[in-house]
Amino acid sequence: MPSPALLITGGAGYIGSHTTRLLAEAGERIVVLDTLELGHRESLISPGVTFVQGDLADADVLDKIFTEHEIEAVLHFAAYALVGESVTEPLKYYRNNFAAPLTLLEAMQKHGCRQFIFSSTCATYGNPQYIPMDEAHPQQPINPYGASKLMLERALLDSDSAWGLRTVILRYFNACGGAEDGLIGEDHEPETHLIPRALLAALGRVPALTVFGTDFSTPDGTCIRDYINVLDLAEAHASALCYLRTGKASTACNLGTGHGVSVKEIIRIAEEVSGRKVPVVNGGRREGDPPELVGNPAKAEAVLGWTAKHRDPRAMISASWKWFSGLRGGKY
Repeated sequence: MPSPALLITGGAGYIGSHTTRLLAEAGERIVVLDTLELGHRESLISPGVTFVQGDLADADVLDKIFTEHEIEAVLHFAAYALVGESVTEPLKYYRNNFAAPLTLLEAMQKHGCRQFIFSSTCATYGNPQYIPMDEAHPQQPINPYGASKLMLERALLDSDSAWGLRTVILRYFNACGGAEDGLIGEDHEPETHLIPRALLAALGRVPALTVFGTDFSTPDGTCIRDYINVLDLAEAHASALCYLRTGKASTACNLGTGHGVSVKEIIRIAEEVSGRKVPVVNGGRREGDPPELVGNPAKAEAVLGWTAKHRDPRAMISASWKWFSGLRGGKY
């Protein structure tokens, strides 16, 4: 009999592919389910990973996976994650980020799979009432993206009460970086995140970087965010899996460094790492952008035994530069 497997939804995406690689290299048997709408088949570089192209809202596809593989746990990454788009197309986000995973949960219940790791977000908190934000912070999302994630969080906890699903909810702050060997990295279309936009602007592959607001109540007037390396996020999922395997109760943890970096600081480091000027245009503030978002990761250390190892913004940006200037080639 083959060993139990992990089902990773959205495993061909940015964070999912790094987590898939880490777990596969640790000897886990993995089934990846991805539509490839946003993910990339070539990001699954580890041998032995079973890939299924399909939608997690497709009950037949899920039933086939759970029937053919002894799925021990699900790691759920599949989601839309553009805040602005969620405001203009809320139903798209509620359907994909909330309604579709309900079919996945029904398949898990049917097949007796009771362990779930959820890729959630600090956007469930909304505007910060204090900094750094811990898990006791009120959850009052200000956009459909954050609301859709919070709705699934609630469904997971209700499933725990109803049929014994145990969940680790991981609320990310700003994911960044990439594999140190440059083989996989951040690959969004369109690319909206600050670090890749800055590096792509330095390469001349996208227009000048727009800085949204220079008059915030921060030391240099630009927004401050908590940047967490994707390699640390992958490690956190491995730690969450170990936690669930010991039979412990459902929990939720922030994933961040506890330290913020401003937009201007990111641009300065990007210029130093790339040896190029990042062309910049100063724009107005975006609605709903708080001056500062920094997480308190103390609970993740206490409960999961996890801490961020990659805290140096320069190292994170260097890994991204290796990806965007090298193997990623002229895609843009």
